[in-house]
Amino acid sequence: MSERTINKIIKDTFEKQRLGVLATYGSEYPYTSLVGFVSDKECKSIIFATLRDTRKYLYLSAKPQVSMLINSSINGISDFEDAVSITAFGKAFDAKEDETVLKEIYLEKFPFLEDFINDPNCVLVKIEVDKYMLVTNFQKVEEIVLK
Repeated sequence: MSERTINKIIKDTFEKQRLGVLATYGSEYPYTSLVGFVSDKECKSIIFATLRDTRKYLYLSAKPQVSMLINSSINGISDFEDAVSITAFGKAFDAKEDETVLKEIYLEKFPFLEDFINDPNCVLVKIEVDKYMLVTNFQKVEEIVLK
């Protein structure tokens, strides 16, 4: 599969999907959380919002290496041929420097979360993606290194 095709699949999937599964290092086990996400135009960063007093924020603050799974499955038999699964690997940190711009981008996709994102306890987290693993046709795996 060409790099151009891979990039298009990632971009299209990110535009269509709203939720991803964030994996952080927990105290005993990996910890996963469902989060609403957006990405930049080049899909080099993924942004999500969370409250500062959550486990996910505590864990990613302690160890910023994270992964996020985004997929297009619809829980049907066709998923075994048609679904796309993308795992992003990178480092997560508070997106303070771009907060105003990122809030606008986030609210374009999630206008119903305006109260949540404006909560003083809410923080935008940015994952700088190092690489992606793209799975198509249930078992065809492509690795895309960004850095």
